[in-house]
Amino acid sequence: MLLGGARSGKSSEAERRLTLLADDAGYDDAVYVATGGVRDGDADWAERVRRHRERRPASWQTVETTQVADVLRTASRPVLVDCLTLWLTAMMDEAGAWDDEVWRDRGEQQLAERFDELEQAWRDVRVPVLAVSNEVGLGIVPESAGVRRFRDEQGRLNQRIAAASDTVVLMVAGIAVPVR
Repeated sequence: MLLGGARSGKSSEAERRLTLLADDAGYDDAVYVATGGVRDGDADWAERVRRHRERRPASWQTVETTQVADVLRTASRPVLVDCLTLWLTAMMDEAGAWDDEVWRDRGEQQLAERFDELEQAWRDVRVPVLAVSNEVGLGIVPESAGVRRFRDEQGRLNQRIAAASDTVVLMVAGIAVPVR
């Protein structure tokens, strides 16, 4: 698992590490799970996606989905999930996390179930797998309840996946700092 802030070098380091892991394990290719999707009309986002695609080896299969647990359950070659933060955003959208009443009634439970599903798939996978995720808990306490909820859930998700990972790295200014 690779954690870090925005533009810390998480994705490029994860891609480099996955290439090495795949080569060492005798795989010719890998699966890149892009959880961010396409955002029509957002030129900046399109440029970010283009740069990521150009960096990846042509042999890698790109899967654009938020169904990460499904990909892990059926994985037969190394996988890179980029990123858990965008996955979380999509899961919180599905769970109605931005509406306090929906969150209390069913959203929190729904998100917890998705966390359970992802963590179990992560623990069960039998091929090399890496995930990129943002470390969002180093700043000030957000003013809005929704943003605080997101920050808290991101912290919980990161803890669970880190606990299920053999290696955890914190990216700081392009430097990989081993955590575990």
